[in-house]
Amino acid sequence: MTFDYDLVIIGGSLAGFYAAAAAASLKARVALVAPAVAAEASEATIPISTYRQTLTYLGAIAQQLREAHQFGIHCTAEEKVGQSVSIRFAEAMQWAADVCANLEEQHSLAVLASMGVDALAGRGQFYPKPYLGFEVKERRLRSRAYLLATGSRPAMPEIEGLGATGFLTGDEIAQKSKLKQPPESLIVIGASPSGVELAQTFARLGSRVTLVTKSPHILPKEDPEAALLMQANLEAEGVRILTKTEVTQAKRIDEKKWVQAGNQAIEADEILLAGEQVPNVESLNLESVGVKWYRKGIQVNEKLQTTNPHIYACSDFFDGCQMPHLAIYEADIAVKNSLFLPLFKVDYRGIPRAVFTDPQLARVGMTEPQALARYGRDNVVVLRQYFKALAKAQITGQTTGFCKIIARRNGEILGVSLVGAQAAELIHVFALAVREKIKVGALASLSCVWSTFSEIARQTAVEWHRYQHQRHPRILDFLEWFFNWRRH
Repeated sequence: MTFDYDLVIIGGSLAGFYAAAAAASLKARVALVAPAVAAEASEATIPISTYRQTLTYLGAIAQQLREAHQFGIHCTAEEKVGQSVSIRFAEAMQWAADVCANLEEQHSLAVLASMGVDALAGRGQFYPKPYLGFEVKERRLRSRAYLLATGSRPAMPEIEGLGATGFLTGDEIAQKSKLKQPPESLIVIGASPSGVELAQTFARLGSRVTLVTKSPHILPKEDPEAALLMQANLEAEGVRILTKTEVTQAKRIDEKKWVQAGNQAIEADEILLAGEQVPNVESLNLESVGVKWYRKGIQVNEKLQTTNPHIYACSDFFDGCQMPHLAIYEADIAVKNSLFLPLFKVDYRGIPRAVFTDPQLARVGMTEPQALARYGRDNVVVLRQYFKALAKAQITGQTTGFCKIIARRNGEILGVSLVGAQAAELIHVFALAVREKIKVGALASLSCVWSTFSEIARQTAVEWHRYQHQRHPRILDFLEWFFNWRRH
């Protein structure tokens, strides 16, 4: 039996591009099948989160201009910058589109073709007989192994009348033609990271925003203390947040959109759906080749093999949230297992996650409630430091936030939650510590450049020594006696 390829990758996502390039660099014969013509946003090479982050950055600039007067910066002696900021939405959207277009160019099918990858534009499906293969544009591709890297798309909730009323998703906002101006009023359904990011961004761009969630607070997957701080910050910026509230109905009345949220009827110009993600695999005919998948994802083992051992899968969402970097990590494991022997296993302990709000929220490992549930209160230590203690935070005026390290009594780091400026950058040192099992005491010996936000890692870890002294008071008694003795 002969094969056309060593690996066929289905999906034009960032993980698919990465997997194709990695396999080609190992001299394997590789084909990548991507949707025709720049694709749906759900399968675009550059993930939709890139577009959201660009818009978030623009919203942050607008907010900085509004608050610049606190640094003594004014337009003129009479007019403070903070009083009026003119936002040209079309230009802002064009900037975001240009950024993503530049990135897409760097990850195009043409680039893959230059690496020796057979890059095929189009859609296809698996066929089981007479041999396992993948068919696209009446061409049958046969390979020793296959990798699913199709990305995900927003899940559609069961809300009466929502389809007829009309709504936007984060994917559709990335399509410039879908939104010409920021809506005067906006209802965001869902408190996922994308929903929270877009709620804050549109509030800063001038919209009146109401966010509705069934959860007790926004970002329900995150540490409650961190999520509640973010919630208070959004409310301070004017975002109306309705928690423990379910949207049951939507309708259009006199050119306005209405939703029934709990016992309230809320009017808005636009509805934004920001719920969980689901795999984008319905059209692949997976059932015929024995691959099981569900709303929460494709069933895989620790080696990323699906229920058909010749077909691997990598996902860009976890706990219902998009995480493109997780897909790249899984793609690396899947490529090695599919091209050689399936010996490599995934290890999610050191995979960080972030919410690109302002301030940012980032986490790696367990939250405090998760650690307490698993190890018990007597075996869990919580170390905390606040950004206001940092010189850099004082210099920049970004004092909101904290760092929380969750550790065991033996110093093992179970998880870290960060809220503050550049949290998505700062989390990586903690991710390395969790992954490599570096104990919290070692972080206390870090020598960080002064003054930087990175000092939060060392300052929080230093709390470990204070905890140890409280745990062993006789050490302090001995030190007091020793210095008294030495002075005489």
